[in-house]
Amino acid sequence: MPPIAWLLLVLLSLLWGGSYLSARVAAPEITPFTLVFLRCAIAAAVLNIALYATGRRLPWTAERLKQFAVMGILNNVIPFALIFYGTRHIGAGLASILNAATPICTVLVFHFLSDDRLRPNKAAGVVLGFTGVAVMIGISALSDMGSHLLAELACLAATVSYAFSMLWSRRLTGLDPMVIATGQLTASTLLTLPLMFAFEQPFALPMPSTEAMLAVLFLALAATAFAYIVFFRIAALAGPANVMLVTFLVPISAIFLGWLFLGETLQPRHWAGMVLIMAGLAAIDGRVFGLFRRS
Repeated sequence: MPPIAWLLLVLLSLLWGGSYLSARVAAPEITPFTLVFLRCAIAAAVLNIALYATGRRLPWTAERLKQFAVMGILNNVIPFALIFYGTRHIGAGLASILNAATPICTVLVFHFLSDDRLRPNKAAGVVLGFTGVAVMIGISALSDMGSHLLAELACLAATVSYAFSMLWSRRLTGLDPMVIATGQLTASTLLTLPLMFAFEQPFALPMPSTEAMLAVLFLALAATAFAYIVFFRIAALAGPANVMLVTFLVPISAIFLGWLFLGETLQPRHWAGMVLIMAGLAAIDGRVFGLFRRS
């Protein structure tokens, strides 16, 4: 990759790593669906303005609207709500490590529901990844069905939703990536609005603190709207496969930011689990082993 692509990749990891930190700050004060709505609505407004300013438009056909709606549910509404619930109880670093299992779930979903079958390196990566998740959660947690286990399972469930969104994204061929991002966030905003009023009472909530409001703005403007622009820029410079290298960097960024700003620390089993998940991602990616073979 060109040097500018590596710099943008590090920037993207900080943006998405910071999203877990921001969620950890905002989630205790703002209920999950309300937080999802605020994040999607603000980001959608910014991206719609950027889209129209550059002369592009959303396709308003029934088929495209359905595709945007399903993509918004799978890629935003469900995983955002689960992660916001999870970060009410667990640290930003641990949430990001659990979310790093997304490529592992994606490999399994594609194996069973598409023609993209498991190869030996991907199978090894799946085994290593799930072993890492098991190590992090810990056997003792299975005997204690408390809020921490439910929070960890919520973050893992978000990875399954992300995996299905990747499968669904195959239907969005022929569209500008910025159009896809804007369409799904606009749909997510409209779909989350009734959920927010049905399951929560947003106007009955106390006024969030300044820190929580700033965290919401970071989630929407930096970790969503701006992050999408950076994401698509890297894809244009280095290709979609290289963008996924950010998966290796996000947990590191989240752990560092959580330690720096929130004083969070991880237990030894969390570090061991992260090493196993990173090894699994490396096996799925295949490039590290390719370097050894060439050597």
